[in-house]
Amino acid sequence: MSITLCLDFGNTRKKVAVFDEDKIIKSIVIDDDSMTTIQALLDTYKPHKSILSSVIDHNAAIEESLAAKTKFHKLNHLTKLSFTTPVGKPATIGADRLALIAAAVHFYPNRNNLVIGMGSCVTYNFINKYHEFLGGAISPGMEMRLKAMHQFTAKLPLVKADSNVPLIGYDTETNLLSGAVLGLAKEIDGFIDAYRERFGNFNALLTGGDLVHLASHLKNKIFADPELIFKGLYGISEVNNP
Repeated sequence: MSITLCLDFGNTRKKVAVFDEDKIIKSIVIDDDSMTTIQALLDTYKPHKSILSSVIDHNAAIEESLAAKTKFHKLNHLTKLSFTTPVGKPATIGADRLALIAAAVHFYPNRNNLVIGMGSCVTYNFINKYHEFLGGAISPGMEMRLKAMHQFTAKLPLVKADSNVPLIGYDTETNLLSGAVLGLAKEIDGFIDAYRERFGNFNALLTGGDLVHLASHLKNKIFADPELIFKGLYGISEVNNP
């Protein structure tokens, strides 16, 4: 057995995937990034390797612990990648976006891929068939849209996302859900259509926590994979932790 811990710290959740060789055997949401939590993961799974993707100000001490107990790599702009980043200021590319792009290159090489990650924000990440990451777009995520309508108005309530959404809302809650859920679905379909018109040999990949709310409302054919970011992290770990 060769166990790898892949840690993904996003703005909303901190997640960990445990790989045995190249297969995910466990996916976990952890409550915090305390030393106690990380030590429990190390004690339970006894990993040989680890990789951290973080877009937050996480507990810096955990990096020392991971490095002491495993072959550790922190994803950053100096990481060895299977693609190039001919964009302005490559050092500013988020770690989560790098992982998504790496997964697309690994599983769908030599194709034009639009990788859509749905977290606190929705990221549109385009990598061409020459494995050049050209950039994309960022827009508000589902929870951000729902919270914004509540926080920036006097009377609109805060509602939770749901996949069962009517086209024509019949009360305040369903009006908000129709606008947020179906509005985001139409946005995603619009981006996919625009990229497909410009590029042939094209894939659209979708991942992230809001996948469950949106997949049924999309008209475009997509490759939906909730574990895509972890698969990308594992691939990057193998390159940087041989």
